[in-house]
Amino acid sequence: MPRPPKENPARRNPRVGPLILPAKGRTGRPPAWPLPGKPSPEERDAWKLLWGTPQAVAWERLGWTRTVARYCRAMVRAEAPDASAAVLNAVTALEDRLGLTPKAMRLLLWTIASDEVGERREHRQQQSTSPRDRIKAVDTSA
Repeated sequence: MPRPPKENPARRNPRVGPLILPAKGRTGRPPAWPLPGKPSPEERDAWKLLWGTPQAVAWERLGWTRTVARYCRAMVRAEAPDASAAVLNAVTALEDRLGLTPKAMRLLLWTIASDEVGERREHRQQQSTSPRDRIKAVDTSA
């Protein structure tokens, strides 16, 4: 497995990290569909989901709308029961280029920021549902 490029702040490439992506993902409406013709309903749904991911922040910054649209179109075809091996391979390659796998994110030097508020909330909920918190004192003198 190839190692990610070494981080050198003096030689930052705008297409390669290090880049910290927001845990909540990209907010706002997705960009307009850039490919010819209207997207299918499945492509439209996938397009909306993809543009809400943390990686979409980087795609927008880099202007990768056409690449994401091609991935979206290929992904819908790959999810069909009769998808060819060529389509499956194309989807896998695009997932890597778009940073949609952990390995690809590592190679691009992209990381997702931790959601500290959400982690604290989750930690408090776990603490409050522990058996110890449910134990109540009983007055035996009555």
